[in-house]
Amino acid sequence: MFDFIRKHTKWAMALLFLLIVPSFVLVGMNSNPTVEKGTVVARVDGTEITQPEWDREHSKEVDRQRASMPTLDVKLLDSPEARYATLERLVRDRVIVVAANQLKLSTSDQHLARELQTSPEIAALRRPDGSLDMDRYRQLLGAQGMSPEMFEANVRADLSKRQVLAGVAESGFSSNLVADLTLNAYFEKREIQIARFNTTDYAVKLNASDAELEQFYKANEILFQAPEQASVEFVVLDLETVKKGVTVNEADLKTYYEQNVKQLSNAEERRASHILITAAATASAEERAQAKSQAEALLALVKKSPETFADIARKNSQDPGSAPAGGDLDFFARGAMVKPFEEAAFSMQKGAISEVVASDFGFHIIKLTDIKVPKQRSFEEMKPELEADLKKQQAQKKFSETAEIFSNGVYEQSDSLKPIAERLKLEVKTGANISRQPAVGATGPLANFKFLNALFSPDATEKKRNTEAVEVGPNQLVSGRILEYTPARTLVFSEVKEQVRQRWMAKRGAEEAKKDGIAKLAAWKTAPVTAVLAPPVVVGRDQLQQLPPQIVDTALRTDASALPSFAGIDLGAQGYSIIKVVKVLPRNAPAEATARRERGQYNQWWANAETLAYYNLLKERVKGEIIIAKPSVAKTTFGSGVVPR
Repeated sequence: MFDFIRKHTKWAMALLFLLIVPSFVLVGMNSNPTVEKGTVVARVDGTEITQPEWDREHSKEVDRQRASMPTLDVKLLDSPEARYATLERLVRDRVIVVAANQLKLSTSDQHLARELQTSPEIAALRRPDGSLDMDRYRQLLGAQGMSPEMFEANVRADLSKRQVLAGVAESGFSSNLVADLTLNAYFEKREIQIARFNTTDYAVKLNASDAELEQFYKANEILFQAPEQASVEFVVLDLETVKKGVTVNEADLKTYYEQNVKQLSNAEERRASHILITAAATASAEERAQAKSQAEALLALVKKSPETFADIARKNSQDPGSAPAGGDLDFFARGAMVKPFEEAAFSMQKGAISEVVASDFGFHIIKLTDIKVPKQRSFEEMKPELEADLKKQQAQKKFSETAEIFSNGVYEQSDSLKPIAERLKLEVKTGANISRQPAVGATGPLANFKFLNALFSPDATEKKRNTEAVEVGPNQLVSGRILEYTPARTLVFSEVKEQVRQRWMAKRGAEEAKKDGIAKLAAWKTAPVTAVLAPPVVVGRDQLQQLPPQIVDTALRTDASALPSFAGIDLGAQGYSIIKVVKVLPRNAPAEATARRERGQYNQWWANAETLAYYNLLKERVKGEIIIAKPSVAKTTFGSGVVPR
């Protein structure tokens, strides 16, 4: 049936049109849209979060993480724990949105403007005169699929959400006494002795029969599987490809040059010297008045004898960076200085001395010593970069149109990538031994988790059809198809006999180490003098002594009221350990600077704890709940579960 639809798209669209339009007439245009079905995984304020919503959000999170850390092992991002963390974030965002609405929190236009002004990305789009280059602003947002209105609405909503927790987060504090008591307990040390029962020491003494190995193999077949693999081909549509098909005529270049010559030329620069009398914006009115009076007195001196400006600056300026050079600040363009200083400097004639100029730093007397006017570059000089810039802009506009052709093409002719490759002049690339997980060192689409998922979907593996057009980056789409597919299979015993032996020995070795360790622990608790332990070492949270964290953690948690004390630690695949806690060593008093820094950190921990408590209260109020069970923390295992071919 679907093959018929693919081959007769226009007929199918006409038929669907005839069926759908009457239903609108009968039911009404305002009927509720169909809700996407899926298992409900969470609820917030009566609104359900479904499995598909969760999947989409996690896919976005994986893409974000992969973009920021390309070398990150994608398996870590797709673990049950990572997926659950995404769901928790999704619920948290929904809870805060509901709370913001209930508390009627909003963001004013002034607050939004201040936030946008502090954005480094937007600051980079400002022209020399300080105005925002709206064309580049729209282009930057368009590359992310947003209009300025959408972006600003998102920022406004985010600022409103921040207000929900900001009051608690920014007001948390604790006294120095409480902080010091807690930190001293946290950083105290223990003197311990250790006995290790290492898995390897027990494993080398074991000798497995073939029957034992086969029994282990049959009970753990999932550990001995070859992953599914495929040979694939794929085509990529990106901005560079579209740019190759764009040509710019001479007339357009000249028009672009004439419209933008001032912005494209280098910015005017000015050189100035200044005398600064400091008075912070937060200083009292009396202090500011006193500083201004001092600056006015110095202004009178330099106006009387302008040639003495440098000497007066050396002796009186409170700017340690420029005073030794007679107040010289060298050349600077717009945007380099604070606004009052900049406005004064760029309004002066060469050689002029300003009146007293107030800023957040204090009071300035400015002398303009030079002006560097940029030479206006000719059309011929700028032609190559103009052409590249205009070509990029036109390619950006053309990309969405080409992307639609690409997406429709790979779907409508789903049995081959050749037609769309020929139409858009794309290169058909190939890959061998491709699996669901990106190979080490893989780059481009074959390192993209979303594309690999599409490649190994049932439609692609069973019917060898093209994948849909998958967005793998800004202005970058890819579609692929499987040429040959080998499903995952359990390797035969003879192929993996040595791996089976190693895993069996590791598992049995750990079991024997633990068994012996538990027996020794019981005996040594009864007769401490018989304990065979290593020489004492001192451990603490900042002094791990290259020991497994479980050992140090157990030592620090051991009840110090009855020492010496024995404890056993299961180290999983590494075996077992026994520790004897000999004594507690109080923390040495830290330096005052260290103590202040630690108290600050403790206050932050306390504020975080209060914020979390407040969030949990909000979550309870709006009936936010995760329905599915939280995955348990995985214990150390004896292998990854898949044997490479």
